[in-house]
Amino acid sequence: MFNSYVYDMLYARLREIVGAGNITDKQADRMSYATDVSWVANMWLDRAKQPSMPDVIVRPDSAEQISDIVKIATEYRVPVIPVAGGSGTQGGWLAISGGIMIDLKRMNRIIDIDEKSQVATVEAGALLVNFERALNKLELSFPHYPASMYSASVGGCIAARGSGVMSTKYGKIEDLVLGLDVVLPTGNIFKSIPVPRHATGPETTQLFIGSEGTLGVITKARVKIIQKPTERSFRCLLFDNLESGMDAGRQIMLAGLRPAVIRLYDDPSTKSFVNRVLGMKLEGNVIILGFEGRRGDMLEIEKKESLKICQSLGAKDLGEEPGQHWWDHRYDFYYPPLTPHLPTAFGTMDSVTTYRDILPLYYHMKEEIESKYATWNVRFTGHFSHWFAWGAMVYARFFIDEPPVDAQEAGRLYYDVWSTGVNAALKHGGVVNEHHGIGLKLGPFMRRQYGCGFEVLEGIKKQLDPNNIMNPGKLGFQL
Repeated sequence: MFNSYVYDMLYARLREIVGAGNITDKQADRMSYATDVSWVANMWLDRAKQPSMPDVIVRPDSAEQISDIVKIATEYRVPVIPVAGGSGTQGGWLAISGGIMIDLKRMNRIIDIDEKSQVATVEAGALLVNFERALNKLELSFPHYPASMYSASVGGCIAARGSGVMSTKYGKIEDLVLGLDVVLPTGNIFKSIPVPRHATGPETTQLFIGSEGTLGVITKARVKIIQKPTERSFRCLLFDNLESGMDAGRQIMLAGLRPAVIRLYDDPSTKSFVNRVLGMKLEGNVIILGFEGRRGDMLEIEKKESLKICQSLGAKDLGEEPGQHWWDHRYDFYYPPLTPHLPTAFGTMDSVTTYRDILPLYYHMKEEIESKYATWNVRFTGHFSHWFAWGAMVYARFFIDEPPVDAQEAGRLYYDVWSTGVNAALKHGGVVNEHHGIGLKLGPFMRRQYGCGFEVLEGIKKQLDPNNIMNPGKLGFQL
């Protein structure tokens, strides 16, 4: 990418900022930063194809160091890719144009815990699991528990606009963030207004949530925390059909009840996932309900009323034990040996829409994918795991057990399946993605999602990042 003389100058200047022990351009290190957990990137490595790699990796220790790095990147017109945990699935950290990869793992400090206000300030590189363990020692909790809990960073969850398994009660990550510090593409350090509810003009904090490193580098977050629940209770029920299960979830939410968990599985998911986790042989549509809070009457009331709704729609109550077992083993499917792995091709097409449209979206996506790719024996499963007062999210997954051996052919088939699924979701008022982000993979659908509204996003991008150095090619922005 560089003239060797110019590159040596760049390297020396970066080394001066972070120190010799926190910079590397060794081939093995660059290779290890060549992919997140996106399928195509890992498939290319598996097939011994040369991946796109950063030119150099730096590990700063402060926002000020990042500011200096970004200023140098602007001077040299070099791409900057912020990374931390590496648990993204959409190719958000792929260095497709080379450049400087800023690894935030050293910036993992908990700056402040305000127990009176239940607000914590934490650096972006802190792993969720470590942040949660520190809070638990004070009988506090950060109620954001994604499947990537053990590998995702706080900043990564914010950058991808993620959800946790208890979002039905506590909201998504954007509902938990009160303020952000961000190093802008100019090198200036932006600090948002300390609280998100005000009439002091537009809420700028939300601009950076979901920006995936394209508008700046998130370095610090002020987040809402809660008292650690003293009571937690789960229930497992079984419906004969998906429509009844969906109506149960809808009625629970519209009644103003707020279980921490509502997770409704389609029949294929019940057979392929739930039975493996629970050690049972169920058929139909399992729904897991979870309730948590401080000791008192509210939890019992929510549980009683929610169960009453389910039973009125024909649910069979399987009791507390399988529900608790599901909670204790909820992450098993996302890690070896249960997680799908190469050579199987797989993807998660999460979308969200209103209650009126969610089942038509699911059925259309399922029909389109299974019929169009019948020769590849594509399997399609789905569950509904994040619920709102107006609609629900479908976590749809596809699996191709024997994709093409040729890397290029496999990649093209993979993207074609994604295109079919996303277009089906958009047809029914859904979104390109609900909580895994856009990255490189889904960028081409952004203009289709937003229409002329994408020009607003492009205008913001050009204003903040006129040289297009910040994670180029992601979120549908130009390379």
